Amino acid sequence: MSDDTIRLVTIGRMIRRRRRLLTVLAVLGALVGYGASLLFPPRYTTSASVLLPGAWEERELLTQAEIATSSVVVDRAAAELGWSGVGGRELRDRVSARAADGNIIEVSGTADTPERAQQLSDQVVQQFVTFAARVAGADADAEAAARPEALRQLVVRTSRRITELADAVDPGRTVESVQTRTELAKLRTALQQAVTRLDQADPAGGRSNMVVMGPAARPAGEAPPTRTQLVVGGALLFLLLAVVGHLAAARTGRRPRTEPEIAAALGSTPLGTVDVPDERPAHRAEVRGPWARIRRLLDLDVRWDAPAPHASGDEAGRRIRHRRVCARLRERLPAPRRLLAVVPDGDDTARRAAGRLLAEAGGDPLLRVVEVPVHRPVVPDRDDESGVLVVLSAGRWTAEELAGLAEACADAGHEVVGTVLADPVRTRPARSAGRPRSAGRPRDAAAPALAVADDATGGGAR
Repeated sequence: MSDDTIRLVTIGRMIRRRRRLLTVLAVLGALVGYGASLLFPPRYTTSASVLLPGAWEERELLTQAEIATSSVVVDRAAAELGWSGVGGRELRDRVSARAADGNIIEVSGTADTPERAQQLSDQVVQQFVTFAARVAGADADAEAAARPEALRQLVVRTSRRITELADAVDPGRTVESVQTRTELAKLRTALQQAVTRLDQADPAGGRSNMVVMGPAARPAGEAPPTRTQLVVGGALLFLLLAVVGHLAAARTGRRPRTEPEIAAALGSTPLGTVDVPDERPAHRAEVRGPWARIRRLLDLDVRWDAPAPHASGDEAGRRIRHRRVCARLRERLPAPRRLLAVVPDGDDTARRAAGRLLAEAGGDPLLRVVEVPVHRPVVPDRDDESGVLVVLSAGRWTAEELAGLAEACADAGHEVVGTVLADPVRTRPARSAGRPRSAGRPRDAAAPALAVADDATGGGAR
């Protein structure tokens, strides 16, 4: 798997074979999210908008947004609210402002209740408008504020006097009267243009008149992340981490899967691959303890990264594979041919394959099956065996574990003469009609089970 591209079929196989573990992790993540929601109280957020009349550039709007959340504005809002234990420093983390389209500053406030969130937004907006008007000069003294207005009133009175003088001029059609009326009309027009330019030359006065676009609405729901979002997010996060962890472990795994790789790790010769009907291993009595029960409950004792067993032919085809392996052993070993068949402890597929090899060999070669723990391998000392035959499944053991198994065989004085891979396959349903098997074959098939059981206790026929 380390050299293959991770595909959807791989993820699907992992979810099917680890569904119990993934379910438990998702529930655990949901509980963690629920616990996080208890540590963080619910929050409510609402907003109030302020309209800035006139023409504003983008950088000016950003400046106004910064003023709305400045310490001066927030501290004044905190003083007006008078919440116990809540000062301007705490409120600065709960207030935000942004410049929206249409010269609008949107001020948002967050609190632990909807009422407080509404009060906070309204109070910050009010203090912002007051402070901005003061900065713009709207609170200057009355004399300075009255000068432009007095000038406008003087212009209006002068224009009215000009109109009266124009009406009092001799209504005759003399050249002098026409020229006088024309000059008076030009003077009145010039005064009106001067008033217009005066209004345009004082933009600060117009900009200081900010408009609050209504009070903040009372929030109807919590601000994200809500308790439901935390629970769902925790479940999805744990599920995603579990999937990524499985895929990363399989991607970085270094487990030999082919015959040459496994034979090279053991320092032996590959003798072939035998097909073994795939069966869910029965829980052996010696596997006990709470950790073993947890592994069985979560399906941790079943490899998920192994490909699905492929369909196999009939029983005759599987027996031919076993007989060919026995024939290769006869060619490699001198008589008497006695071998120690070593099976890694916990490899049920390899154990069944060794039993079928023992049955098909018919005493030539004579096999003695032993199960050896891979983590701390101990192989029985050599008696009159010609060597060791290692039977194991592909992709289950690492190269370091196989090398340790080979060293244990060498320490016991054995030579690894060959390696046989056990490949689990799906069997076809037996036909209802057909030739019955001979009476002698069932007795041969039953013999391996007795031999394996005897060898497990330290004995065995030789």
